[in-house]
Amino acid sequence: PLIRARRFYRRARISGLWDKILEHLVKKTRTNAGRKESPSYAIIDSQSVKTVAASEERGIDGGKRHIVVDVLGCLLSIVVHAANIHDTKGGIFAAKRGYERYPSIQKFCADAGYRGTFVADAKGQLGLDVDISEKIKPHQWEKLPWRWGVERTFSWLNHSRRLSKDYEISVSSAEAMVKISHFHTLLKRL
Repeated sequence: PLIRARRFYRRARISGLWDKILEHLVKKTRTNAGRKESPSYAIIDSQSVKTVAASEERGIDGGKRHIVVDVLGCLLSIVVHAANIHDTKGGIFAAKRGYERYPSIQKFCADAGYRGTFVADAKGQLGLDVDISEKIKPHQWEKLPWRWGVERTFSWLNHSRRLSKDYEISVSSAEAMVKISHFHTLLKRL
């Protein structure tokens, strides 16, 4: 039974089944919330993750997960890469993947770590503007508009024990595990 489960997981990852399920659940969650099926505004952020084994993409301090979500916190795209790639350069990969899947996206929102190269790449490669959220008062925490959506999604993902560290060797497998974990959140919301 375990071998069959592994084979199914691998075939589903290679065939894009996990992406199809995620896209279906995102559309269903959005329509149930009274929104259009496809988002027009996307929020991007990254999270560093410790790795436990040699993997395809690993920097000095592990890997990094870049996610793009909508305003409801639904996962639109994920890219896993080495942590030594800065957000300004690595973020465009997740933004491109999200925009390819949801061409209805008209604008991105990102934190101050994405200033510079990411803003220029989003404009040059995708033709989209980026809203940069910055702290209103120095050294004080405040809820920044729309940013809470991506932070909440990371919080939901952190409840999955499988995502506490990056246990996967291949990048595609690490990305699939994030998608599968997010299925649980979306199914609970439906």
